[in-house]
Amino acid sequence: MRYLTCPLLRRLFGLSLWCMPRGLSQSKGPVLSPKRLCLRQSCTARPGLVTATDVVNYWQKVFETNGIPEARESSEYIVSFVLGAKTFQSLNSKSLHAPLTVVQQEQIQQLSNKRLERMPVQYVLGEWDFQDITLKMRPPVFIPRPETEDLVSLVVEEEHWKCKKNSGLCFPVPVSHPVILEVGCGSGAIALSLLRKLPQSRVIAVDKEEAAVDLSRENAHRLQLQDRIHIIHHDVSYSSAKQLLLWGPVDFIVSNPPYVFHEDMASLDTEILCYEHLDALDGGDDGMRVIKTILALAPSLLKDSGSLFLEVDPRHPNMVENWLQAHPNLLLVLHAIHKDFCGKPRFLHIRKQSG
Repeated sequence: MRYLTCPLLRRLFGLSLWCMPRGLSQSKGPVLSPKRLCLRQSCTARPGLVTATDVVNYWQKVFETNGIPEARESSEYIVSFVLGAKTFQSLNSKSLHAPLTVVQQEQIQQLSNKRLERMPVQYVLGEWDFQDITLKMRPPVFIPRPETEDLVSLVVEEEHWKCKKNSGLCFPVPVSHPVILEVGCGSGAIALSLLRKLPQSRVIAVDKEEAAVDLSRENAHRLQLQDRIHIIHHDVSYSSAKQLLLWGPVDFIVSNPPYVFHEDMASLDTEILCYEHLDALDGGDDGMRVIKTILALAPSLLKDSGSLFLEVDPRHPNMVENWLQAHPNLLLVLHAIHKDFCGKPRFLHIRKQSG
């Protein structure tokens, strides 16, 4: 990093109250580089003119020194959030260079302290964007990943394809009102995105964790979608099909189930291990513990020619195909395998054959 110029040093002297996070000693808390220690020791209580750019650069360096992943992005997200923007790049020149207020500096300090404790940025901010909606986020509810947005898009594309196919028939077809079951709704990201993109749809969302059910309900109310979604606190198992069928057979089942191989759990990032609910990730020895349950339930829950969409580990497509071939009585066929934006096979489209 470049040496700080004298004018910038004078501005940063205003950071005297937050050069070291409160409650963290040098021996137990985050480590600052010698230059930062020198700067902290030379700080005075005299307020200075600190800009958004200054603060982003400062906290980026602190995060880097303390081994915080994505240090620049973390710093930018926190500062942008305090300034009321989605991204740092969306701030105009005036916002970037105007002096921050004392209140804004304190807010940035408090949020940055949480990030120094390896809390994921999504939890630090308390909200996150997914598709075109903003969701409230809080631990330990599973944080939706960017690749899962593709899972939503695949369901939407399939429904549009069905509607287009029906519109070409020579006899009138009723307007489609698809019923969608989501297994493991978490924050409600998938279910609520589908409701937004498919205005005629209804969703049944199930999760075994009460914290996830509560957060999904909160997000549904915030987005004013609560009238089109049933959110159930329920553990999906082989004996649960009867209860789920109270709403009738569904057009789609969609799930981002726990699919991490148990042996891989220990290698997950500290942010995940310390803050997220690990049951939402651990798929058992072969990563297919919950996947197999969903596959076994799907025939009794889906309409004829209905579809099941799953997000899985890249090792799973062949394993799922072999499992389905070993259970021909389920009448499920692996119709398509879709890759994520990294080119890895990540999404499965499974169709129920007509009986």
